[in-house]
Amino acid sequence: MITSDKLDKPDWLSTIFQVKGAVLSMILPRILFFCILTAALTFIYLQGLPIYLEKLGDLTTNVIYNLILGLLIVFRTNTSYERFWEGRKAWGGIVVNIRNLAQEILIGITTSTEKEIQGKKQALNLLLAFAIATKLHLRGDQVNDRLEALVEPEQVAQLKDSKNRPLDIQFWLRTYLHQQLKLKNFGDAQLNMTTGMLNNLTDSVSGCERILTTPIPITYRVYLKRLILIYCFGLPFRLVPEMTWWAIPIVAVVSFLLLGVEEVARELENPFGFDVNDLPLDELCDVIEGNLERVSSLHGQTKELASVS
Repeated sequence: MITSDKLDKPDWLSTIFQVKGAVLSMILPRILFFCILTAALTFIYLQGLPIYLEKLGDLTTNVIYNLILGLLIVFRTNTSYERFWEGRKAWGGIVVNIRNLAQEILIGITTSTEKEIQGKKQALNLLLAFAIATKLHLRGDQVNDRLEALVEPEQVAQLKDSKNRPLDIQFWLRTYLHQQLKLKNFGDAQLNMTTGMLNNLTDSVSGCERILTTPIPITYRVYLKRLILIYCFGLPFRLVPEMTWWAIPIVAVVSFLLLGVEEVARELENPFGFDVNDLPLDELCDVIEGNLERVSSLHGQTKELASVS
C-alpha cells in the first residue's frame, strides 16, 4: 500500500537541514583537515614566512586538470546511481513476478484434498521465503526466524547449508508445479506461464548478484580519490595569498562539494546494505507479504461466492 507520506513532496528547507541520509558526518573529518591546513598556511603567510609548494595551487586553475576531475566525478556518480537503479528494477521484477505467481497458483491449481490445500499454502509461503532469502543472500546474512517459519523443518537444514538459498527455493517451487502437472491439477499452458515467471525471478536475483560481485574497479576509485586529494590540498596554496583568512570558508565549501559528491557515489555503489541510502529491502519483503495475504483473501472470497451461487 502506498501511503500519503510517500506521495508528499519533501519540503525544500527541511531537506537542506536533514541529517539522516546526508553524507556531511562522513566527510566532516576530511573537511576539517583541509580547513586546519588552510588556517596554518594563512598564519604562516601573515607572519611573512615563505609558503612552500605554492605552485601546487596552480593545478586548481588548470583547465585540463579540472576537466579530467569533473568528468571522472560525473562518471563515478552516474555509474553508482545506475547500479542503484538496476538493483531497484531487479527487486521490482521480484515483486511483480511473485504477485503473478501467487495468483496463478491459487486460481490455476485445483485442490480436492486437505493435503493438496496445504501444499498450495506451502507454495505461497515459498514465494515469500524466496524474497526473504534473496534479501539475506544479498546481505550475506544467515537464515533467520522469519525464513525458518515459512519452510519445512527439513528444508531449513538445507537452506542453512546452501550457498544460494533463493535458487533452492525456486527449485522447490518448480518441483511443486511439475508435481501438480503430473497430478493433472495444473495445465501445460499454465505451467509454461509460471515457468517463465520463475525464470524471471532467477534473472532478477542474478542481476542483483551481478551488481554485488562487480565492484567499481579499484584503480578507478583510487585515481579519483587522489585527484580530489591533490585538488583540495592545493587549493589553500592558491587562495591564501589572495584571501588570507577568508580562504578557510572557501576551502570548506569546495572540499564539501568534491568530497560530498564522491561520498554520495560510494553510498549508492552497493544498494543492498542496511544504510538509509540503500534499497528498503525489509519494506519490499513486507509489501510482498501483504500482496500474498491480499491475494489469498480475494481467492477465499471468490470461493465463498462460487459455493453460494
